[in-house]
Amino acid sequence: MARRAAGGAPLSARAAAASPLTPRPPFRDPRPCPLLLLLLLLLLLRVGAHALEIQRRFPSPTPTNNFALDGAAGTVYLAAVNRLYQLSGANLSLEAEAAVGPVADSPLCHAPQLPQASCEHPRRLTDNYNKILQLDSGQDLVVVCGSIYQGFCQLRRRGNISAVAVHFPPAAPPAEPVTVFPSMLNVAANHPNASTVGLVLPPAAGAGGSRLLVGATYTGYGSSFFPRNRSLEDHRFENTPEIAIRSLDARGDLAKLFTFDLNPSDDNILKIKQGAKEQHKLGFVRAFLHPPDPSPGSQPYAYLALNSEARAGDKESQARSLLARICLPRGAGGDAKKLTESYIQLGLQCAGGAGRGDLYSRLVSVFPARDLLFAVFERPQGALAARAAPAALCAFRFADVQAAIRAARTACFVEPAPDVVAVLDSVVQGTGPACERKLNIQLQPEQLDCGAAHLQHPLSILQPLKATPVFRAPGLSSVAVASVSNYTVVFLGTVSGRLLKINLNESMQVVSRRVVTVAYGEPVHHIMQFDPADSGYLYVMTSHQMVRVKVAACAAHTTCGDCVGAADAYCGWCALETRCTLQQDCANSSQQHFWTSASEGPSRCPTMTVLPAEIDVHREYPGMILQISGSLPSLSGLEMACDYGNNIRTEVQVPGPAFGHQIAYCKLLPKTQFPTFLPHQDHVTVEMSVRVNGRSIVRANFTIYDCSRIGQVYPHTACTSCLSAQWPCFWCTQQHTCVSNQSQCEASPNPTSPQHCPRILPSPLAPMPTGGSQTIPVRLANAAFFQSAALECNFGQEEVFEVVWVNESAILCDQVVLHTTQKSQVFPLSLQLKGLPARFLDSPDPMTVEVYNCAMGSPDCSQCLGREDLGHLCVWSDGCRLRGPLQPMTGTCPAPEIWAIEPLSGPLDGGTLLTIRGRNLGQRLSDVAHGVWIGGVACEPLADRYTVSEEIVCVTGPAAGAFSDVVTVNASKEGRSRERFSYVLPLVHSLEPAMGPKAGGTRITIHGSDLHVGSELQVLLNNTEPCAELVRTDASITCTVPRGTLPAPVPVCVRLERRGCVRGNLSFWYMQNPVITAISPRRSPVSGGRTITVAGERFHMVQNVSMAVHRIGRQPTLCKVLNSTLITCPSPGALSNASAPVDFFINGRVYTDEVAVAEELLDSEEAQRGSRFHLDYLPDPQFSTAKREKWIKHHPGEPLTLVIHKEQDSLGLESHEYRVKIGQVACDIQIVSERVIHCSVNESLDTAEGQLPITVQVGNFNQTIATLQLGGSETAIIVSIVICSVLLLLSVVALFVFCTKSRRAERYWQKTLLQMEEMESQIREEIRKGFAELQTDMTDLTKELNRSQGIPFLEYKHFVTRTFFPKCSSLYEERYILPSQALNSQGSCTVQETHPLLGEWKIPESCRPNMEEGIGLFSSLLNNKHFLIVFVHALEQQKDFAVRDRCNLASLLTIALHGKLEYYTSIMKELLVDLIDASAAKNPKLMLRRTESVVEKMLTNWMSICMYSCLRETVGEPFFLLLCAIKQQINKGSIDAITGKARYTLSEDWLLRENIEARPRNLNVSFQGCGMDSLSVRAMDTDTLTQVKEKILEAFCKNVPYSQWPRAEDVDLEWFASSTQSYILRDLDDTSVVEDGRKKLNTLAHYKVPEGASLAMSLTDKKDNTLGRVKDLDTEKYFHLVLPTDELAEPKKSHRQSHRKKVLPEIYLTRLLSTKGTLQKFLDDLFKAILSIREDKPPLAVKYFFDFLEEQAERRGISDPDTLHIWKTNSLPLRFWVNILKNPQFVFDIDKTDHIDACLSVIAQAFIDACSISDLQLGKDSPTNKLLYAKEIPEYRKIVQRYYKQIHDMTPLSEQEMNAHLAEESRKYQNEFNTNVAMAEIYKYAKRYRSQIMTALEANPTARRTQLQHKFELVVALMEDNIYECYSEA
Repeated sequence: MARRAAGGAPLSARAAAASPLTPRPPFRDPRPCPLLLLLLLLLLLRVGAHALEIQRRFPSPTPTNNFALDGAAGTVYLAAVNRLYQLSGANLSLEAEAAVGPVADSPLCHAPQLPQASCEHPRRLTDNYNKILQLDSGQDLVVVCGSIYQGFCQLRRRGNISAVAVHFPPAAPPAEPVTVFPSMLNVAANHPNASTVGLVLPPAAGAGGSRLLVGATYTGYGSSFFPRNRSLEDHRFENTPEIAIRSLDARGDLAKLFTFDLNPSDDNILKIKQGAKEQHKLGFVRAFLHPPDPSPGSQPYAYLALNSEARAGDKESQARSLLARICLPRGAGGDAKKLTESYIQLGLQCAGGAGRGDLYSRLVSVFPARDLLFAVFERPQGALAARAAPAALCAFRFADVQAAIRAARTACFVEPAPDVVAVLDSVVQGTGPACERKLNIQLQPEQLDCGAAHLQHPLSILQPLKATPVFRAPGLSSVAVASVSNYTVVFLGTVSGRLLKINLNESMQVVSRRVVTVAYGEPVHHIMQFDPADSGYLYVMTSHQMVRVKVAACAAHTTCGDCVGAADAYCGWCALETRCTLQQDCANSSQQHFWTSASEGPSRCPTMTVLPAEIDVHREYPGMILQISGSLPSLSGLEMACDYGNNIRTEVQVPGPAFGHQIAYCKLLPKTQFPTFLPHQDHVTVEMSVRVNGRSIVRANFTIYDCSRIGQVYPHTACTSCLSAQWPCFWCTQQHTCVSNQSQCEASPNPTSPQHCPRILPSPLAPMPTGGSQTIPVRLANAAFFQSAALECNFGQEEVFEVVWVNESAILCDQVVLHTTQKSQVFPLSLQLKGLPARFLDSPDPMTVEVYNCAMGSPDCSQCLGREDLGHLCVWSDGCRLRGPLQPMTGTCPAPEIWAIEPLSGPLDGGTLLTIRGRNLGQRLSDVAHGVWIGGVACEPLADRYTVSEEIVCVTGPAAGAFSDVVTVNASKEGRSRERFSYVLPLVHSLEPAMGPKAGGTRITIHGSDLHVGSELQVLLNNTEPCAELVRTDASITCTVPRGTLPAPVPVCVRLERRGCVRGNLSFWYMQNPVITAISPRRSPVSGGRTITVAGERFHMVQNVSMAVHRIGRQPTLCKVLNSTLITCPSPGALSNASAPVDFFINGRVYTDEVAVAEELLDSEEAQRGSRFHLDYLPDPQFSTAKREKWIKHHPGEPLTLVIHKEQDSLGLESHEYRVKIGQVACDIQIVSERVIHCSVNESLDTAEGQLPITVQVGNFNQTIATLQLGGSETAIIVSIVICSVLLLLSVVALFVFCTKSRRAERYWQKTLLQMEEMESQIREEIRKGFAELQTDMTDLTKELNRSQGIPFLEYKHFVTRTFFPKCSSLYEERYILPSQALNSQGSCTVQETHPLLGEWKIPESCRPNMEEGIGLFSSLLNNKHFLIVFVHALEQQKDFAVRDRCNLASLLTIALHGKLEYYTSIMKELLVDLIDASAAKNPKLMLRRTESVVEKMLTNWMSICMYSCLRETVGEPFFLLLCAIKQQINKGSIDAITGKARYTLSEDWLLRENIEARPRNLNVSFQGCGMDSLSVRAMDTDTLTQVKEKILEAFCKNVPYSQWPRAEDVDLEWFASSTQSYILRDLDDTSVVEDGRKKLNTLAHYKVPEGASLAMSLTDKKDNTLGRVKDLDTEKYFHLVLPTDELAEPKKSHRQSHRKKVLPEIYLTRLLSTKGTLQKFLDDLFKAILSIREDKPPLAVKYFFDFLEEQAERRGISDPDTLHIWKTNSLPLRFWVNILKNPQFVFDIDKTDHIDACLSVIAQAFIDACSISDLQLGKDSPTNKLLYAKEIPEYRKIVQRYYKQIHDMTPLSEQEMNAHLAEESRKYQNEFNTNVAMAEIYKYAKRYRSQIMTALEANPTARRTQLQHKFELVVALMEDNIYECYSEA
């Protein structure tokens, strides 16, 4: 099958978008290399980005499937999973959308649009994947086909995708009914991954409407898409061919819509035979017309590109890429051809020259160009391949396809050739198995192209059409092609979300390529399309985005050379606009020379040459000649100017029109505006440009020079520089100046070349001592002119001496005395004219004099005497001094002194650079050249490292063995070192770690001995790559390994002194790099510090890792490696709130995705290293105390609980991420919700400090929200003292007055007070703990709920029967048979349908014909409005027609008319009008208060039907959660099994008014039932064994409806006390305790079952009926928790026992508040759900009915708003919602216990009070069920008022809209009830009151006119003889 579903299969998982920024270096690395790399990568990114530009994006929340373009309207239609979008083409903004899923569906069921279809298979909520999205512009339709309902199609409105244009099948019956067949509905493939392609074919000339060509992968039985383990029932084979042409004529006969009938006997389809489907698995890629705009006389063909795969198990078989062609009918008059007659297919083969291994066998995407078909193929790699599949682009000629088809038909019919073509015998509609020659038949051209009915068909060409790849790259997924100029531009999408653009020349060779990231990690859809209105834009779809891409970003090129040199076919240079543009964006680009394309090359760019190019500043120029060449239009007649910058412009003249090479004349800018010469420069360069129409179109430079400045710039070589200048300059010797005009020189001999200039000839001079007088000879050349002239010798620094002429070529600098304080100083010598200090004789080669000072820089003898080699005449005599002329050289210097040697050891191989420092270490190198020794081993000094007397660096020689000796230096005398140098043998033993990622960066440690020796150490991997950052000790070397190339082991060499490797045979394994797959969470507060979990692989090799954020990130953070797959990182802080890319540095190396680099970076210059991961920075959370106070008082020793308010944020923080501190003490966090944090402090606070700050911390963010003030108030103490004193005084007085009684009363009061205080403390603790526990429990419960299966909703039919017939009639009352049902093997049971309305109409067959006819006539009568109203009124007037009968009749009528709710509603409204008339005359506020009439019950039923969807979709979940919360809260405390009273309840009557201590027990229970084996179940030690069983069953069966649970009496519970002892636990047995004559039920505490005990529950073989139901036991014989209170028995009990019972039981009423507090949130959620309006599903029925009530009130002049409020309340909240609140068993399959029923009654009363408008008069004697919610009632009333106002403000509904809504409700639940049974029951009432009905009919004029009484008599006649007999038999 095809690799992807062409019709909208889901693409791969979405990945994070790539960032174009390069990661910053890790903060610990100070080297500059990463910065250079950053700059380089940014430069590369700019290059890659110039080719394409993302203009607009539209993100889709669900995966995208298809898109279609409407060029005329400028609209883009986008189809995604469950959604359709209509977008504007220019900016992809949303114009309209429609939801098309999910829906209840099953692949084994017919589409529900098939009227006669029924399905017994369960329908599940199924996503709708779009398969076809095609525009039919001729009919203004958009064809939309999805995967649901067997591939059902819709025709939506063009221009408004949200509207259905043509309803098919028709919603309302037309004049003639439309017969719908499955084949008309099964259009597309019905599986998300199965391919489908569609193509709207234009109508033939003179024919009807459009047609739809569909190719769909077979998904029926036998395919991989068919549901496994199902029956052989298959709707696909007969109804869904692989290829079909269907009618799309929406304006014609709808009975033919989507049919493929060609004529009565033929279908226009191609369907593969059932037995051949395995060998021909077709996966469709694309359908297209070619040519799209045919020339007159020619016709387009329809093409299908597809893949055909043979049997999956056949190893030799490969996917075959096919191109199929189908001819279109020429016109209405032409013969109608079957699809198979013209169908012919041929293979497409894309392969290189490397044989079968270079074959790309699977077609991925195609794009038809004018003459070529471009196709992308891939080489499948298997399902487990990690990398993208190799892919290639090939091009095929349509002319070759045409020639191959004609040759094949000739070979089949004229000259048979079996190896060329074959008949497809696998097709059902084929003609025969083989080709055969047709004698005496000459095939016409049309028959050669399209076949004929009498010729064999369909055909398959056996030899594929072959092509070699034009381009190869991994992961190609789509192609689009455009022809621009002489180029072919190919756009290629990739599976990783990139778009590649390559330019091909005429030889199909790649001349340039660029890449842009469209959506990182999101595969590009295999179809891309150019904007029909503007081909400069390309529409690209990825898995979750629709993108509009500009095909070229030409504006990024700023010069013509860059623009044209980029070789982008789209871009060219617009000469007169001087910018790089698309051709259509350049004015007059169609004319020659205005626009230069890339094919012309950079040589055609406009250039200009200026003549003259060099301007003398002292000359006058009339103008400049401009030679302009390149591609420019004629400049003649245009507005032009020469621009010199700084707003200086001159005129331009053009002699005449010309192209290519043009001449222009320009005036030079005035001299006054010449630019200023810079110092030390003799010229300045001026840039000028030619401006045309205000734009500079071409530029050039020219130079302005000044010869007279040369002497100033080069004073010591003035003549030489003048005559060597590039300008025409001349030297005037007499004036000693440089001129540009030779005539300015005086008539003296002037040199003409640099060699003739007067100059100094340098000669070597011996160094002269400082302060000595010496005459220096200087030789001259060409100095005859200056002979006898006054010259001076200048040595700089005002050192000037007289010159004595010797001859014309020699002079003497007389008596020169120079001084220096340095060891040696060089003075430059120059000759200047005396009195003219700026004029020098040229000295091109400078002459210098060295002056030395012996006293400086020679601290010892060797250095002093060693200066002789430099020509310094120095002598050592108590220091270094100048030697006299007759003074001889002194003797030798003292022996060498060695102060230090370094290093102190070296390897035996030698080569160590030994540094020796000291004094008198030789006067020159030759003194010590062979005089350095280490024992008997020579050390060779290095000349370039020798410092006279002070330092010797020598290379040690090899030694035979290890030894240690001193170093000696012999320079005529010998010196010895104090330290010894050791020769040692270094060894290496081991290496750790022995492996690391091939990205490098691993720090390895090499262990060994003597590793510190030598002067130079290298660690090489693979003998070539050095290990960096070396740190060594005697026993180890630590370094950082470099990057590796392949995952493999490499040798590690420790090399000393660049000699051989130290023996050790070490190796280091380069492993695959660590891979980061995901980070979570992806949000962080801007302060940072949030723990980010990094998931991936191979983290065991990570030594250090850091995390950095681009652009906005602060300092990178260090991460922690947890294990091989997890790393945690604190998020870095950020500068602002934004989303930013994240980089990780693993072992100091920036992490890169290897797969992305290998597969995506298609060119070196496109090496984009964008980060895959992003972090969204959001504002820091904000906290405050609950009341926003800044000071909180607290008394030490009391428990402290803080309630912290949290502002709403989107960080999604978990509870463990919060830290709350009071001072330094942590506050234990117990509850965290969206807005509130609860924490408590269990340890004592430090009272030394009177104030402690309360701080909340999240990551790095800290906020002090308040200050805790410790200690009590003095005022409170004083008040307490006064009160105590008064009480003491009163007590003393009372003591004297009432001695005995007072003492007893005091004791009683003290006990009561202590009890109250204890109870108050317990209540506070219970509320706090209870709320925390329940929140936790209910949160877990909410998470476990599966929205589709977790809530046990009853089916609609059971909801209706339970709501309509609760207790009205014994016939229709639900009859539960659960106790007698047999259990299945899983311990569950199945409820049998018992309600007659849901079953068959059971009457004997002999009676059936007459009764069915009678019931039919009676049904027609009931559908007559006049009859039905008379019928109802007649019955209601009968005194014996009780309320129960009225309810029953109303419900029966609702069932009978359920299929026609519009009619039912009209009847109800008429009856209501009568009721309103009757109520308005009396007390209108009492209307609808009760259900005493038929119409009131009809209204109840109508509301139930209309509100069912709201109940199920909106209210069901919070209602179910409230029920679970009530049950969970009740079960938290003790429950008396006999009385049913509980510790926790909302009802005072059911409150257990005793303090029974109960401890929880967690039991490990095993039970083979309900799909689970064992669980831990929480029970209380006071629970009876039946209560324990019920809790166990609830834990095991929580996901199973209650009706399928086993019962507690059906199971046994066994406790395994030890390995040898077990007990069957029962409520009553021989061990039961007897108190006061009553037997106490056994509990867990009675059996002493410990915490964590192991129990087993199993189904019992025989039911123990001896005990019966516990709550039905005789209280005289049994009790559970408390003995029954008996006033008569009270005197018999002891005083103490009696007192315990009588101590203020009302004190326990506070438990009601505890229960209420824990349930409050769930109750609020329920009321909010009931009294809110969803925008997507407004309550249409409520709006309609409330408007009806307001209309009736207005008609009767009732303006009192209270009356209207009462009417609305009585019709909806009290009539429907209160009924549901009290009876959850109407909605859910659950067990409603008596206790839950009591709690729901309290809640229902609160709801009733909320809807009431009367004031609540509450006092101490008011019932608790009203007092409990008195505080909340005012807020609830506001919600009710707001709800009524919202309903009032809704847009009114018309009758048509309401009728359409009601019809839809009827359709949804059609055939759910047996209406014949309902009719028969209604007839019983008609029979009973036959005479009264007849009387009423005869009294009604309308009934008499229509003879309704006669029709009624006819019904009675048909039914009367048989009904009783038949019913008696039934």
